Amino acid sequence: MNKTRHIAVVGAGLIGSLLAIYLTRRGYKVSVYERREDPRKHIIDGGRSINLALSNRGIRALEEVGMMNAVHNMAIPMHGRMMHDTTGKLTFQPYGKEGEYINSISRGGLNIMLLNEAEQAGVSFNFNYRCTSVNLNNTTLEFSTEHNEHVSVHVDYIVGADGAFSSVRGAMQITDRFDYSQYYIEHGYKELTIPPALGQKLERNALHIWPRESFMLIALPNPDGSFTCTLFFPFEGPLSFQSLNTHEQIKTFFEETFPDVVPLLPDLLHDFAHNPTSSLVTVKCYPWVKNNTLIIGDAAHAIVPFYGQGMNAGFEDCRILNELLEHYHDDWPLAIHEFQRMRKPDTDAIAELAIGNFVEMRDLVADEDFLLRKKIEANLHERYPDKWVPLYSMVTFKDDMPYSQALNMGNRQRAIMDEVMQTPNIHQDWTHLDFASIVARLDQG
Repeated sequence: MNKTRHIAVVGAGLIGSLLAIYLTRRGYKVSVYERREDPRKHIIDGGRSINLALSNRGIRALEEVGMMNAVHNMAIPMHGRMMHDTTGKLTFQPYGKEGEYINSISRGGLNIMLLNEAEQAGVSFNFNYRCTSVNLNNTTLEFSTEHNEHVSVHVDYIVGADGAFSSVRGAMQITDRFDYSQYYIEHGYKELTIPPALGQKLERNALHIWPRESFMLIALPNPDGSFTCTLFFPFEGPLSFQSLNTHEQIKTFFEETFPDVVPLLPDLLHDFAHNPTSSLVTVKCYPWVKNNTLIIGDAAHAIVPFYGQGMNAGFEDCRILNELLEHYHDDWPLAIHEFQRMRKPDTDAIAELAIGNFVEMRDLVADEDFLLRKKIEANLHERYPDKWVPLYSMVTFKDDMPYSQALNMGNRQRAIMDEVMQTPNIHQDWTHLDFASIVARLDQG
């Protein structure tokens, strides 16, 4: 029966490609339309990648479609954060207990792997197809091709997986009772590169952070030994992208602010001048369903990258939608309405967590009180592993826990830890805390 149904997926990025694999394996005829060129033939979005952090939620989806073994070969485990202060002193903070890690992976490389897998499964891809109109009433799409041809496509269902600036969502936004908000943080980002020969000087299996209170630099490892660095920096102000206009200003800023990384960036001035400065947006909207059209991934819930969960949340979307289609025997109206009902609270939660983690990464990871707080929480987790799980571990490693549940539990733990940190002489006597009574407070609500 599914083979008689034609589904159009708008967007051939990570989420659209993975969803196409799921759907075509369910027996649907799947056509994917992408406004950009085929990334297997053309380099796309140079200087905009922000290496991705693949963790358990995304891994679970990739395992379901049988791709994780192949993906594993291009991923680099990162066991924790390596913080660099202005003197070059290093502090390592594990992400979880021993054996728990996240994976640095190239967005472009993973996208190509998903495209190839989807194509082999029978998905039809159409590149250089820019969506110009979406008719939500009769499930019809209009496209403009690279040769300025106009193509009309009528299908049974449309899925918009076309990112934060989704054309499909744009059609929904002009319908009645559609709620929409977008929020840009004051920081943008610029990509820089540490070449393989110099990357050997950094710990390979860590996410490196240079926290500087109101901004930060991070670096993620690549298979060739290089590191992809990203500077998160205000667009405007006394110390901002706007204030760094000359080579001398850029050089002086980096030498004063990131002295230990300057020798690792031989192309700093070129990269800074030529790589784009990009913005970071959070998008929230509802409903995600209009008639036979659904939006998914960033099209429905774009978030900032500071919890490393954007791709993972999108992959989780695909997995949960597939589970609901299975549960409802491919009854699309039932499945997609239940999908939006289930996922909306969780994607709102991870959006909130991502903004909060930016403050933690840039301001707190080098703070003495914060580091002690993390040490106490790690000790609580070691003593009571089933009762006290750090928020980061709940979000990153517990793929069976909804984001909203992790946020609620994290808020309860934070309130308890706020009280604990007021204990007199805690920096000297923290090992003598009554850990059992701290954990017992969780059950008190």
